[in-house]
Amino acid sequence: MATDRPLCVLLLPRALGGFILRDQAQDLLRSPDVVAVGPPRVPYGAIARLPVGLRGVAAAGAARALGRRLPGVPRVAVIFHPVQLPVARALGAQELWYGRWDRYEHAYDASPRRRRGLARLHERAASEAALTFVASGELQRLEREAGRDAALVPLAADAFPAPDPRTTVVAVSLGHLGWRTDWTLLRAVSERMPELVLLLVGAWHPEECAGDPDFAACRAAPNLVWLGARSDEEAARLILCADVGIVPFRVEPFNDAGLPYRILKYARLGRRTVAPDLAGARTWDRAVDVAPGADAFVAQLRAAAGRRAYPDAGLRAWALAQTAATQNAPLWDRLRDLGLAGGDEPSCPGVAGQQTDRTAGG
Repeated sequence: MATDRPLCVLLLPRALGGFILRDQAQDLLRSPDVVAVGPPRVPYGAIARLPVGLRGVAAAGAARALGRRLPGVPRVAVIFHPVQLPVARALGAQELWYGRWDRYEHAYDASPRRRRGLARLHERAASEAALTFVASGELQRLEREAGRDAALVPLAADAFPAPDPRTTVVAVSLGHLGWRTDWTLLRAVSERMPELVLLLVGAWHPEECAGDPDFAACRAAPNLVWLGARSDEEAARLILCADVGIVPFRVEPFNDAGLPYRILKYARLGRRTVAPDLAGARTWDRAVDVAPGADAFVAQLRAAAGRRAYPDAGLRAWALAQTAATQNAPLWDRLRDLGLAGGDEPSCPGVAGQQTDRTAGG
């Protein structure tokens, strides 16, 4: 039930969770005398665009509806956009505060006529406000140039996550995310390593993981960043952002004998690979750190912290030497034996060009 308790009322242009100044609004809401109300049923902008007579009627109706939600009487009304001025006036508060974090009258999506209307509303709001507070020094200068004072209240980002960059480990996984992926391992690693940022580059296949609670947990984990399928050019640059690459495959016969392509791709950029104990991956043991189990995986990842700042030049040179012509040497030898090498035979290993596969097959 409403009382006659005086209130400072924050007229939010949208719900608090989606409001750009929500951190500062939440700080003010620590006072029991400050309340926030979301937008009225008819949007503020629609009310402000009505002809003067209809605007007053609509603003009064919106103000009455907002007032019924208040546990007291508005002493101060705080607006954050000039289109809120008609409703703020109708609310009947003794004092108006006007927050300005942008030059609304120059909005990209506003027509020239709309911009002129916003400029007029801004002038009225700034002139009527007992307190105008602005987000930047330039907005403060513009108000002073117009003969008005304004308090400088820069933005805050209290709720924005701030992992410690000194301990952060950035890993990358390149390729298919489905049947082959050990979601139990990835879940355990992500939960044990809050300092981990894992870039998952490649298409994910929920139809292959339906009903898997570990997959669902990985989809929700904030330190697993799902980037989807990317071109080879994009993928290479994402690997440059990482300290280390990983092969998060299940240890089972289908995966054990294969040679994961991504190991060589990481190595071409001077990044080592952390992988489970897969026999096939040991083919490139020059580039691989074997990690049997989640604890070992976490230890290897933590040991890689900061390597993105000094990539392994020797590993990169080794990887760049693994060209198609070099790898095909036994095939070229047999072609020569059969007299089938022909005029396209490379004169020496490493000369022939390479075809790059798509990232999703990494």
